[in-house]
Amino acid sequence: MTKRPTTKFIRTALLSSSLALAIAAGTGPASAQDAGGAPTSEAPAPSTAEPAATTGNQQQLSEVKIGYLRTYERTLALSVLDIPPEDIGVAGARVGIADNDTTGSFMGQKFTLEVVTLAPGDDPAPAAREMLDAGIHYIVTDLNAEHTLAVADLAAEDNALVFNAGALDTRLRDADCRANMLHTAPSYAMLADGLAQYLMWKQWRNWALVAGEHEDDQLFAEALKRAATKFGGNIVGEKTFEDAGGARATDSGQALVQRQLPVFLQDLPEHEVLLVADESEVFGSYVPWRTWVPRPVAGTSGLTPGSWHPASEQWGGAQIQNRFEDASGRRMEAKDMQAWTAVRVVGEAASRTQSTDPAVLDEFIKSEDFAVAAFKGERLTFRDWNWQLRQPVLLGTEESVVSASPQEGFLHQVSNLDTMGLDRPESACSF
Repeated sequence: MTKRPTTKFIRTALLSSSLALAIAAGTGPASAQDAGGAPTSEAPAPSTAEPAATTGNQQQLSEVKIGYLRTYERTLALSVLDIPPEDIGVAGARVGIADNDTTGSFMGQKFTLEVVTLAPGDDPAPAAREMLDAGIHYIVTDLNAEHTLAVADLAAEDNALVFNAGALDTRLRDADCRANMLHTAPSYAMLADGLAQYLMWKQWRNWALVAGEHEDDQLFAEALKRAATKFGGNIVGEKTFEDAGGARATDSGQALVQRQLPVFLQDLPEHEVLLVADESEVFGSYVPWRTWVPRPVAGTSGLTPGSWHPASEQWGGAQIQNRFEDASGRRMEAKDMQAWTAVRVVGEAASRTQSTDPAVLDEFIKSEDFAVAAFKGERLTFRDWNWQLRQPVLLGTEESVVSASPQEGFLHQVSNLDTMGLDRPESACSF
């Protein structure tokens, strides 16, 4: 005879579940995660749905399927230390699945991850279609902007959600937004604004800008110029670095760079900071210590903005870093955090609603009651005008976190996090 758990047992299990996740994720009431005093949203009314049935001592788990669709190809970087690891992003998603199962096991919920890796340029539509046909309602993507949009449009036919954990293009939060596409990756606008706030806080107002000629370089450069206008910075001069190719690993390469790069930068007007926009890894890593005049470097080199930093351990970050390192053998990168957060959004919704019904989860994720903790000192929420996740921007060098934006004094009537990226009046997004 099947014996149903008593009400007392269910209540105790749920309490134990919440405590376990709070300890694992650093979100308990006494944790460093909440030390900043950020307000937390009230939990919704508990679901009246029956818990998962049990047969003997074996609990029948309700499965939540999550897909991860990405492109990866091992490519050269200016520094071999900057070559992305083969499991970049995927490792974060897998740790997120494990964290979801920590709580889900108490509620009869099981989370699974299906990873598909494509070569750059491959059409993601067949793989996305296969995921949707297999009943995967949530697809996390690490693709370029065009392919991210293609997957979101395909998923919309099945009323499925896509979490953009890779594409930084601001236009995906602007005119090219989608109602079923949520962004755990920050935009170029958010990153540039976070960096600009710090430079203005330091009262370093005059900036020179050197950008590469490729599309992503130009997108970040445009975001930096927009940030200067937004916060009162002054771009005193600009230069474009042309990609002439060449053998950067040859014996003569360093000598050529040491002689040529300072000359290239010599005619820039007087400035306090040199901004670099080199998303394509052509020249940016060579700029620090090779400028014509001694100036700090920021942007894609020197002081860089990101959603995460491998050295971050504040706000309970040491906990996620330790779990991640145990699981993957390395420190957590920004793209790992973006994928982890996407997976945790689904898990948080499932635990808070005590449901695995996609309609219930989707409604809660898009509601004003939703928030997720991500070891950044604040509970993160989605902007309802373009589904961008509000989040602090960490500013760091290779070895350490220097600061986190929004900076002191940059205020907003709703959330200080909305001082970075496209605010409601600035976004052309229309669902």
